Amino acid sequence: MNNIAETNENNNMNTEQFDAAEEMDNKQESQPVVTDEEAMESEPAFTGEETMEELMGIYEESFKRFEEGQVVTGTIIAVDRDHVLVDVGYKSEGQIAIHEFRDEEGNVNVNLNDRVEVMVEVWDEEEETVILSKEKAAKVKVWDAIKDIYESDGTIEGVITSRVKGGFSVDIGLPAFLPGSQADLRPIRNMDEMVGETYTFKVLKYNRKRSNIVLSRRIILENAREQARAETLDSIENDKVMVGVVKNITEYGVFVDLGGVDGLLHITDISWGRVKHPSELFSVGDKINVKILSFDFEKERVSLGMKQLTPDPWTTAKEKYPVGSKVSGKVVSLTDYGAFVELEEGVEGLIHVSEMSWTRKIRHPSKMVSVGEEVVAVVLDLKPDNRRISLGIKQTMENPWEVISEKYPVGTVIEGRIKNITDFGLFIGIDDDIDGLVHISDISWTKRIKHPSEVYKKNDVIQAVVLDIDKSSERFSLGIKQTQPDPWETVEQRYEVGTEISGVITNITDFGVFVELEEGIEGLVHVSEISKEKIKSPSDQFKTGEAITARVMNINSDERRIGLSIKRLEEETEQEVIQDFVKNAKPATSSFGELLRDNLEEAAKTEDKE
Repeated sequence: MNNIAETNENNNMNTEQFDAAEEMDNKQESQPVVTDEEAMESEPAFTGEETMEELMGIYEESFKRFEEGQVVTGTIIAVDRDHVLVDVGYKSEGQIAIHEFRDEEGNVNVNLNDRVEVMVEVWDEEEETVILSKEKAAKVKVWDAIKDIYESDGTIEGVITSRVKGGFSVDIGLPAFLPGSQADLRPIRNMDEMVGETYTFKVLKYNRKRSNIVLSRRIILENAREQARAETLDSIENDKVMVGVVKNITEYGVFVDLGGVDGLLHITDISWGRVKHPSELFSVGDKINVKILSFDFEKERVSLGMKQLTPDPWTTAKEKYPVGSKVSGKVVSLTDYGAFVELEEGVEGLIHVSEMSWTRKIRHPSKMVSVGEEVVAVVLDLKPDNRRISLGIKQTMENPWEVISEKYPVGTVIEGRIKNITDFGLFIGIDDDIDGLVHISDISWTKRIKHPSEVYKKNDVIQAVVLDIDKSSERFSLGIKQTQPDPWETVEQRYEVGTEISGVITNITDFGVFVELEEGIEGLVHVSEISKEKIKSPSDQFKTGEAITARVMNINSDERRIGLSIKRLEEETEQEVIQDFVKNAKPATSSFGELLRDNLEEAAKTEDKE
């Protein structure tokens, strides 16, 4: 018999070559197998009246019936070390090599008088030698069986013994070739898994002379699939529950073989809960129960569902998760605006970032929770129709803003560390992650502060007074300047109206001059109060840092203003000089009329100058 390599080479012949060779080989008919019954029927019947010549003819004719390659039945008459002797009706016994009777363990399985089918390998009448083969007789019977199976379109069982180029080698009593494309309905990922397995095959082609046999398993599977497909199409109906086999897995769903008909189980119909990828739940070959959601008979498209086999959990969510109740679940997803928590399969709630802490401003939920973490929350709102549940974590803890006013009533002096400095003020850490704000206007009674960083730096420890607590807006207002008395409350006692004061010019504007009376206390000399003469710009007469003297004209503590006047001070000084002059003057030598005339002339000259 040719080896497997030869078999594969022959199997690679194209169809026309194979058919031509097969036609030639089939013309050479194989020798028939002679059974015991046929042998008995063919033997001549003796009457006892035959002549010696007739008997010799009959004797010689009996030996001509056996030819090389013919299969006959004989009786085992002797067994020696190397051979088994078989009586096939010839004047000399036939010999069979003893190894043909050994089993896999090396034991000889043979008994005297056993009937055995053998093939005549060598028939030498001159030497009276007959060489027989039990194994070749069995192979001849196999070839005959293969011929019958091929012609009757039957099937044969065989064992895949090994992988060869292009497919498999199969033992069906003779070595046969199974092409890889004929091994299954789909390409085989792991061909080694089929080695050693027993399957049923169709005989595609055979060539006895070349010892070539080509098998197919795919044809059997296709026929079975078509039969199952027809039965499945007849049985499919909406809402029916069927058993299927996972055939293929994609990112959008699973293709399920219902029995020759494929259906799609979309990812949204796998579970009421969250499914990232179907491969997390299924593997190819899994048997699953599915429900027929819809079926298009013309296009043979079947939509399947698995979650529909169980009730929708949202139908009972209102009873399970009433507003105000505490629930527990696992964080399954994080977004910029919150965390999604799975309360049960198919029911998820959202914890918004604003509901994670009473005091902290959470920029991202990852600062508070992580995926896979078990959390406890309170149900804030429930809308089953929209499949939404709003949850809160901070509601599981006491709101510090509810007790902060009792702990720190207005007027309390507290001490804290500066946590942050902004353009508008200082944030002071108090406790429980509550920060108090010292507005820039509440840093000092008197200093003009452009930016808080001019006075303080981060992490400075300071004292401040509680000014206000707004629970609804969650604002805690503090003041630093309130730790000291307001100097403006006593400014009227320190700078009485009419008092002459001295100070340093701190600022010069078009409308007047600002004079610092003491640290943080300034008075304004309006441009109209600088001089009796008309002043176009105060900067023409004064410089910043220059010391001047003025009189207190008015004080408004509420508006923190002090009005000063240089002009009034000068006028009063002039009057005092005139009074002193008049008081100390000698008797007049001119008459009243002369004095009056002189004064009128002087006044006229002054008006002309102006």
